Amino acid sequence: MKIIYSDKHYHQSPKLELAGGDLVPSFENPSRAEHVLERARTVGLDEIISPDEFGIEPLLAVHDSGYIQFLQTAWQQWIEAGFKGEIIPLCWPAGKASDILPQHIKGKVGYYAQGTDSNITEGTWTAALAAAQSALTGASLICKSVKSGNKARAFSLGRPPGHHAAKASYGGYSFLNNAAITAQYCRDQGIAKVAVLDVDFHHGNGTQDIFYDRDDVFFASIHGDPMDNFPYFWGHASEQGEGIGEGFNLNFPLSNGTTFAVWREALKSSLSAINEFGAEVLIVSLGVDTFEDDPISSFKLKTPDYLVMGADIADLGIPTLFVMEGGYNVEALGINMVNVLQGYEASL
Repeated sequence: MKIIYSDKHYHQSPKLELAGGDLVPSFENPSRAEHVLERARTVGLDEIISPDEFGIEPLLAVHDSGYIQFLQTAWQQWIEAGFKGEIIPLCWPAGKASDILPQHIKGKVGYYAQGTDSNITEGTWTAALAAAQSALTGASLICKSVKSGNKARAFSLGRPPGHHAAKASYGGYSFLNNAAITAQYCRDQGIAKVAVLDVDFHHGNGTQDIFYDRDDVFFASIHGDPMDNFPYFWGHASEQGEGIGEGFNLNFPLSNGTTFAVWREALKSSLSAINEFGAEVLIVSLGVDTFEDDPISSFKLKTPDYLVMGADIADLGIPTLFVMEGGYNVEALGINMVNVLQGYEASL
């Protein structure tokens, strides 16, 4: 399995984040990629390549152009306004707020932010763009394999993650939605039906937002019930798509403390629905914050469970791109994420 990786992820290294009323070291930091890369090399998954460059056109295929321009220029505007710290929103629209984009950078930040959890730093755009290019490189490999009749697989080892980034908003440490960008790229390369399977503990609200009214990209998410867990306002089972997209959005919200036996049943249902959809390519938003010791999640999956997860996904039998999402502040992150890849490979 080819692993696509860029050192540019180091450009996104926030100092602190607001959690539970305290300023704490950011859970989303460079050590996450380090743990995974080290483990991949240890077990012999060392076919590591650098990403190709695809520019920003694939980003604009799923994200609003004004939002992309904001991400590109936010730090410079922030500095020019006289601020010195990292960018954290002060306020954002709620209720019957105006939908007019403010002129001041503070207002722009609030306009595009989902919350206070995702600091923008001097290097955020560089890191986020590199993660998107890594994911696109993997998607390119997958699309070429489909056209040649092969069943390729690849892993985009990039950060910051992406599945919370919507058409025109960022949050949950996510700025560019790498899974959605690659799904759309596959469509643009002639793949008729693409599925996105989100196994992160937190609902992929950004991916849902992007494809909610479409019938050519199937989205399935297994996650902590939003009644009790971030992102709170998305991810209920009743959210099934709209318009021609109705029935092509599948959510499995599960209670805190969910064990692998229960979680696996949701996975099987998701894979069955994806198979019925007739997906030609699968994009997996691979978060392993479902782990029992993850500091910001509450499922009870254990390290060996991730081998089984990978094997179950492999049974679908279609070209698959894994895109790194969540999993935080534990060394087992590398073992758990690589276990998914190994379980997948062992079942081919």
